[in-house]
Amino acid sequence: MIKLPDAKRPRRETSPAEPTRAALVQAALKLFGRQGFDGTSTREIAAEAGANIGSIAYHFGGKEGLRAAAADFIVETIQGVAGQALGAGEGLGHGQAAASDPEAARAQLFTALERMVGFIVAQPQAGEIVQFVLRELSHPTAALDRIYDGVFEPTHRRLCQMWEQATGEPAESERTRLTVFTLIGQVIYFRIGREAVMRRMGWRDIGAAEVAKVVAVTTDNLDAILAARKGPGMKGPKQ
Repeated sequence: MIKLPDAKRPRRETSPAEPTRAALVQAALKLFGRQGFDGTSTREIAAEAGANIGSIAYHFGGKEGLRAAAADFIVETIQGVAGQALGAGEGLGHGQAAASDPEAARAQLFTALERMVGFIVAQPQAGEIVQFVLRELSHPTAALDRIYDGVFEPTHRRLCQMWEQATGEPAESERTRLTVFTLIGQVIYFRIGREAVMRRMGWRDIGAAEVAKVVAVTTDNLDAILAARKGPGMKGPKQ
């Protein structure tokens, strides 16, 4: 049974204006990802959020501030998921300790991959996040800097550290960094290529049963890479 990561944000004390602010961020995330920043008007965002158009200036100073807030929401959301998936405690700082031995590190890699699939492939919210990020990657702005510094770099670095502990290959070697990109990339494809995958597989949707099948294949891939790097008989744990 695949346990999906909890993508909910931590509870905190909220002001009466907080629901409006949150609705605007969600609307911006959705519309910026779907239509692009320049193709989305503040009026459209306000309508999507069910808010007064003046509330955008009140809460964010304008459309650009709202884009930054959407980027910060992505960072906060993925940090929470990655913290669970990578066993990094309360955060993804560079000083986080790796697993204490290669076997434990390999087990951590399998767990991280499974939970990555559980969020990126299975969670509806991940679709809006990925769309927003893909637009930023195509046309970088300061929002991408916030996402890269808050999520991409520390998460990738953490996975590289785990890889070093599991295989003995240096975390910051070119080969390790590229290997980690391939592990992440295969998962991302099942989100950005979702429609093509469903058509080719004959799936009406990607639910728990389909996610389990994706997990099985992606962990097989990780198993094969680890076995090839360490020699026969040195395979990681199967899910």
